[in-house]
Formats: sequence, C-alpha cells, structure tokens
Amino acid sequence: MASPRLVATDLDGTALRSDGTVSPRTAAAFSLVEQAGAVLVLVTGRPPRWMRQVAAAVRHRGLAICANGALVYDLHTEEIVESHLIGTDVLAEAVGRLRDRLPELSFSVEYEGGFAHETGFGLDRWDHAGRTGARVGAATLVSRPCAKLLAFHHGMDPDLLHLLVQEVVGDLLTATHSSGRALIEMSALGVTKATSLETLARRHLIGSGEVVAFGDMPNDLPMLGWAGTSYAVANAHPDVLTAVTHVTAANDDDGVALVLEKLYG
Repeated sequence: MASPRLVATDLDGTALRSDGTVSPRTAAAFSLVEQAGAVLVLVTGRPPRWMRQVAAAVRHRGLAICANGALVYDLHTEEIVESHLIGTDVLAEAVGRLRDRLPELSFSVEYEGGFAHETGFGLDRWDHAGRTGARVGAATLVSRPCAKLLAFHHGMDPDLLHLLVQEVVGDLLTATHSSGRALIEMSALGVTKATSLETLARRHLIGSGEVVAFGDMPNDLPMLGWAGTSYAVANAHPDVLTAVTHVTAANDDDGVALVLEKLYG
C-alpha cells in the first residue's frame, strides 16, 4: 500500500509533548515525511504567535493551519498567507448573546497579529510566559475582525459549556474546544481545521483518501473525519478515541512518530 501523500497533525497534546516541545524523535519522523516527498501540515488551534518554537523544530518548512482553520501560516517567512475572519457585526452579536445567557463568561479575541482579553479571562500558560496581549473593555474587544473568539468560564464542565455555546451562537459561529478547561474557541461559521486542510490538499491535487491525520481533542474531529486514515493518541478526549480509525501511543510516548516511522521509515 502506498504511503499517504499528506500528513496532517495537531500539535498540543498530539505531536508535542506535554511541556510543549517537539521531541527529537518526532522531529526526525517529520523529516522522514518530507524525504518521502509527502506534504507535512501542522494543523493547530494555536495562533501564529505561538508557532516560532515549532517552526524552528521543522526547520521553517511548509505551511501551518492555525487558529482551528482561520489562519494559514507560512513557516518559512513566518507570515499569514490566508485568513478567514469573524466580522465585527457577528462578533458583537455573539458576545452579546453569550453574555446575556452566561454573564459570568469572560472573552478574548485572536487577531491576525496579537490578541486582546477582558479582565478575568483565564490566560493560557503561553500568554503568561510571553506577557503579551492587551486588556481591553467589551466595546474595544469587538471593534475589529478577528480569527477566533474565546469564551472562558471559571467552573463549568468544558463539554457542557460547548453544548451551551453551540445552542446560543451556533447559527453565527463554529464552536469547539481543545484545552481541557472551560474555554470555548469560536471561528467564522463553517471554518474548521478540515475546511482549510481540504483546500490546501486540493491545491496539491491530493484527495482525502491519501491523507493521514492525527489529533486528540474535539477541535480535531472535523479533520479526523475528513482524512482517509485517522489516528488518536492514547491520551485523547473520549469523543476522539471513538471517532478515529486507529489509536497510537500517547503524546509523551511519541505516538505520532511511531506511526510515521512505520509509514515512511
């Protein structure tokens, strides 16, 4: 059987170790994919501003699909080459609906360059480390188009919060989650990891049956469902484990590398 022509992998919780690093074994496996002439695409919920370390690990080659499909990022030039943004009218309407339903929510937005957040928003460890992002009021938050709207709740179960957000704004935005916290990520309606990956694959004349994809969280489900072959790492969310065609070892045990070595070694 021919090896897949395209490898699409999520990063955090999947190809990266729990400390956010690319292991030497995974970096070497990524090189095997390129040496075989296949296309390697990093498909992540991360914004481009969190991609520098990963770009260095893959020697600044190829493209990354960031912000759950909203942004396509050139790892060589470290520039955004394609974007699918949420307009200001939709953004304001969504925040208003969600605030009416759950006043305790706090919000942040990912722009094409940088981000902003309200007071009380639960910042990620990467944001704390980088000390980036402007703290703004509600009016400023929705004043310009963004790649991703995030809603944070201090105590709710993330799966339940996801269902509630879908109920309230599912006609406006595409909602998902990936962090294990009650943090819901929203993209423009219809934009997912799968939509941007399919567009990229089509440009290379690659069909879904020639793609292998790896993931661990609900934001990976559209991509895993589209790919002809799909893998979850052992530490994946239960919904992901039941949706894929195969399961590999956990992210900290180089599960993605184990598969790539068999396919391309």
